[in-house]
Amino acid sequence: MSMIFRLANKSDLQGVLDIYNDAIINTSAVYDYKPHTLEMRQEWFEDKAKKGIPVFIAEVNGVVAGFASYGPFRAWPAYKYSIEHSVYVHRDFRNRGIAKKLLQELIDDANQKDVHTIIAGIDASNAASIHLHRQFGFVDAGYFKQVGYKFGRWLDLQFLQLILQNKLDPNES
Repeated sequence: MSMIFRLANKSDLQGVLDIYNDAIINTSAVYDYKPHTLEMRQEWFEDKAKKGIPVFIAEVNGVVAGFASYGPFRAWPAYKYSIEHSVYVHRDFRNRGIAKKLLQELIDDANQKDVHTIIAGIDASNAASIHLHRQFGFVDAGYFKQVGYKFGRWLDLQFLQLILQNKLDPNES
């Protein structure tokens, strides 16, 4: 098995879309009901590129097996040192260390930028993702009961965070 981790390009977007739509349709990892379109993924990717935000890809034998990225935690200026991230792995490639490597890529990237805190919003029933994040030192930061409704049931959302120990020089400008 040939596994490569790299930055995404436009030719990866169909694979990214397939993974994301599977998460929407079959899991509570995404609190959305309707699959996204390729045009929506293209806009998302272009917005990330414009803002200098990476999208990391795990490629296995030429197939997009997973992806990860981040974005602002909140829109107000004082939150500019905090990001919220996402990691998704294709159902056929889970339990192979892909999510772990993608999360490491995100952390390494954030350590090189003006990021102080990485936040994960995870469906509280997703024990595997919560365990993965705790392996990297993420700690519990909040628990919101019944904030989503999907698959005929209420969903709880758990927040975890990792405070980076990088050499950040914050300012209020």
